[in-house]
Amino acid sequence: MLKSLSDIYPDTQAFAANWRGYAPGYEDAFKVDIVGERKVISLRKSAASYGDNFTVMPLNIVNRLLKFKPDVIFSNSFGVWTILALLSKSIGRWRVVIAYEGSSPGVDYQNSHLRLTIRRAMVRAADACITNSHAGKRYLEEILAASPELVHLHPYEVPSGEALKASSLGEDLSYLGFKRPIFIFVGSVSVRKGLSLLLKACASLVKKGCQPFTVMVVGDGDQRQSLETFCQTEGLADYVQWIGKVDYRKLGAYFEYADIFVLPTLEDTWGMVVLEAMAVGKAILCSQFAGASELIANDDNGYIFDPNDTETFASVMKKFVEDPSLSQRMGERSSQIMDQYTPDAAAKFLATVAKGTLQ
Repeated sequence: MLKSLSDIYPDTQAFAANWRGYAPGYEDAFKVDIVGERKVISLRKSAASYGDNFTVMPLNIVNRLLKFKPDVIFSNSFGVWTILALLSKSIGRWRVVIAYEGSSPGVDYQNSHLRLTIRRAMVRAADACITNSHAGKRYLEEILAASPELVHLHPYEVPSGEALKASSLGEDLSYLGFKRPIFIFVGSVSVRKGLSLLLKACASLVKKGCQPFTVMVVGDGDQRQSLETFCQTEGLADYVQWIGKVDYRKLGAYFEYADIFVLPTLEDTWGMVVLEAMAVGKAILCSQFAGASELIANDDNGYIFDPNDTETFASVMKKFVEDPSLSQRMGERSSQIMDQYTPDAAAKFLATVAKGTLQ
């Protein structure tokens, strides 16, 4: 998306304190200024949600901005950098757009009067707000009292399907020989991501004689050992394949090899991995607790479910086991839906918002 935005506005520059690098094929496609490092301080830990955190950011961002002299700043969420950008508006004579990716209990802080007061003041001082989801729009307007005409909705955190497909070239995983249909989970092996609930649904399927199928786990985390033990105990060793961490430059190959993508998360404000799977034409099983579930239509390109309801979870998985053609049909619909949520479309959206703030 930033590459596409740079095509519209060549002077676009990204400032980051947590830079993971360029996607394959987009190396040096736009300018990045890495400003120190960020540090997340946990105020209240929660395994099933984001918890209560405070992010410490480098304070020298203002000097960088004054040197760069931007016309419009898109600032991520309600952190320190957004506060500094807003406080410096009169000095830098720039516009500030708050980007709030989506709503969820762990990041909305509706039980914190102090945080809500600060956020409402920030929204009043901002020139516009953008969000990926309808849930994010409702939060900005109904909880933070943002003017509806200043809140713009369009998925802007979107993947490059071309980059993902390119990463699968030359990577033939057919040698793995996994039994189909293949369900793929991509993410951290942690409580919040809900992998344990996916495995419980698998255990239910096996007990009912619903097979064959494979769950391919791409990722790692602190729950892995206990979940591998669970698989052994429940007789899932032949059904669950632990891939571990995969370099993003090779991730597309695993998406391509699988049939259905599953996100059983307990909390995700957006869920970029859902869009990545859709971009490469996969059927989607998405938790109702992910913001990206708004892009899933039941019986169309996948199913939305409550991961805590193991039997219902298992029943939607069963549909793909019993009807092998379902994943291909729904995968084609995912691709069609993502035709309107491309990096180019996201960049045009940001350009329109930016232009609107300058009028």
